[in-house]
Amino acid sequence: MKVTDHIKNAKGKTLFSFEIIPPVKGRNIQELYNNIDPLMEFNPPFIDVTTSREEYVYIDRDGLLDKKLTRMRPGTLGICASITHKYNVDTVPHVLCGGFTREETEYLLVDCHYLGIDNVMALRGDAMREEKYFEPTNGGHKFASDLVHQIQEINCGNYLHDVIETDNCANFCIGVAGYPEKHMEAPSLKSDLKRLKQKVELGADYVVTQMFFDNQKYFEFVEEARKMGIDVPIIPGIKPIAVKRHLQLLPQVFRVDIPQDLVDAVESCKTNKEVRQVGVEWCIEQSKELKEAGVPVLHYYSMGKSDNIKAIAKQVF
Repeated sequence: MKVTDHIKNAKGKTLFSFEIIPPVKGRNIQELYNNIDPLMEFNPPFIDVTTSREEYVYIDRDGLLDKKLTRMRPGTLGICASITHKYNVDTVPHVLCGGFTREETEYLLVDCHYLGIDNVMALRGDAMREEKYFEPTNGGHKFASDLVHQIQEINCGNYLHDVIETDNCANFCIGVAGYPEKHMEAPSLKSDLKRLKQKVELGADYVVTQMFFDNQKYFEFVEEARKMGIDVPIIPGIKPIAVKRHLQLLPQVFRVDIPQDLVDAVESCKTNKEVRQVGVEWCIEQSKELKEAGVPVLHYYSMGKSDNIKAIAKQVF
């Protein structure tokens, strides 16, 4: 079922969902199940599965370093199929511009269609570690809007090298990212919202936001988006702070502000166990306020761990 249909069927009730990361290759998928199992009591209608782009590794060959491209966390589509089979829940694979050609994207979407996957999250992806700025793959997309357009074309039966007349076209529900504090590369929030509107006009069906720690920024973002004519569901994405270094890491990587009250509470902690509890308590209050405001879904970035997400969900759902 489409994410948007789940939202419609909920009739105003706030749903619970979360995002997982594929395990590093060579690890057992049971580790992933062990972190999903505790969250299933909250009846997530869908689970997002991230896709990691390629990265360089250096292999020592007789004293010479050989630079090779690899993916450390492959298997997004296989994990989606496995989760759907095991838990009877919809999955949302992340589809990236970075690291994929248009042809590879088409093959991935065809496989999704074969597997009965109704939803995809269309993302540009991050720059590689060696890149200062995002560089599109040769033969790939530069912007998420281009990716949305390709997915929508496949929904219409228009493939890269063929127009296929069929009664069994794909009908993907397309999610895209939104940034309450603007994308780090955008010159202004308004210009970033224009980009978001373009993605919606090209066929995006819903938006999931980047993490934020101040609900007011989400509320203002939604208000400005509605003024601009963006009328699709805007789902808040939330992440609880778990370790003290998040105070430096999250603003640096995601360009988000952390409220001073939260900073002070984390800095006063003596252990990461205390930090984790502060993060849980802050996220509970965030979640309750957002739920009271009638958000369609509360979407949690679990980063492969479920104990803190479960503690939050128990107080909210």
